[in-house]
Amino acid sequence: MNAVDLFAGCGGMSLGFQNAGFNIVAAYEFWNVAAECYEKNFDHPVFRTDLSNVDAAIQQIKPFAPDLIIGGPPCQDFSHAGKRIEAARASLTESYAQIIATIQPKYFVMENVGRAENSKAFEIARGILKDAGYGLTQIVLDASKCGVPQKRKRFFCVGILGKEDGTVREFLLEGISDKETTLRDYFGDTLDFEYYYRHPRNYNRRAVFSIDEPAPTMRGVNRPVPKGYPGHPNDACPISNEIRALTTLERALIQTFPATFKWCGNKTEMEQMIGNAVPVKLAEYVACALKNYISSEAQVETNKDSFVSWLIGVQNYSPRSASDTLSRVRRADKIYHLDGAPDDLYCYSLQQKKEYNELSVSVRSQIKRALSLYHSFIVQSNVL
Repeated sequence: MNAVDLFAGCGGMSLGFQNAGFNIVAAYEFWNVAAECYEKNFDHPVFRTDLSNVDAAIQQIKPFAPDLIIGGPPCQDFSHAGKRIEAARASLTESYAQIIATIQPKYFVMENVGRAENSKAFEIARGILKDAGYGLTQIVLDASKCGVPQKRKRFFCVGILGKEDGTVREFLLEGISDKETTLRDYFGDTLDFEYYYRHPRNYNRRAVFSIDEPAPTMRGVNRPVPKGYPGHPNDACPISNEIRALTTLERALIQTFPATFKWCGNKTEMEQMIGNAVPVKLAEYVACALKNYISSEAQVETNKDSFVSWLIGVQNYSPRSASDTLSRVRRADKIYHLDGAPDDLYCYSLQQKKEYNELSVSVRSQIKRALSLYHSFIVQSNVL
């Protein structure tokens, strides 16, 4: 399945999806240093394209015919670290939605900071995506419960063309751990420190952390311990000369980039790229959830093909009647997503849908009969 990555940064999202088995065919990143870093780590092309020019971007992306578009529009103006305003950069969320709505990939994944879900920019983007026919699954994930040793909450919107909202939710939830991943869990005994300093936004917040807890969110700024740091009652231990800030490489590893990942730029640029990146293992977690959904859909389609053979061979339907019956099952699935056998709860939920109730009585009767047959096929064939 071919994918393109928009607002790719240094490649955290691309690497996570690549690790999960998706084929990234192109990336788009306007910041030259991040694009150079991306190029050092991937074989496919990176385009330094201004994605706010939607028409030009669409013409450049279309030839790749992506099945999947992934990406995280710049989030500084949504984040708690910023001024909590929605300025020009936030409009790139709308650009992202317009690109998807025009190219119409089967799937897309958008990532951002947690509070972006309630932003005006996302409200506009959501309307564009719904009008384009996408079913949306919106969720905020805690990276520390998805295999990342970092307390980082990120918003994901997963879109599936022609499906209901919430279709992928159960797949995104099923792998979440009850336990947060600590640095010790992730790195074992390879770290040469027990405590470290992470500069707070103000001294009302703690700054010394233990490796027996998840790291705080890796930001784009990494400062050393200031001489006048007063300490905080919630620090993991009292400040001392042995306590230091994390190195740039350690921060990259906590973002779950591999040690072999090649970095470039000056220290400030590297720190910014690391802080902006999607943790690789978090992207991989979302990618695997999407992949599991796609696999389940493929199994459902296989079942439907077998259903036609069952109608002809067991129920003595003509090929034309069997095909018509399958079409009615598919029609029900389009109105309300069918995953497995259409049990009583599914049939009840289907009957609550406006689109279903707008059908004629005879068509609704035909759909009910088709669903009953499909249920019998699933049960008798034991295909689930």
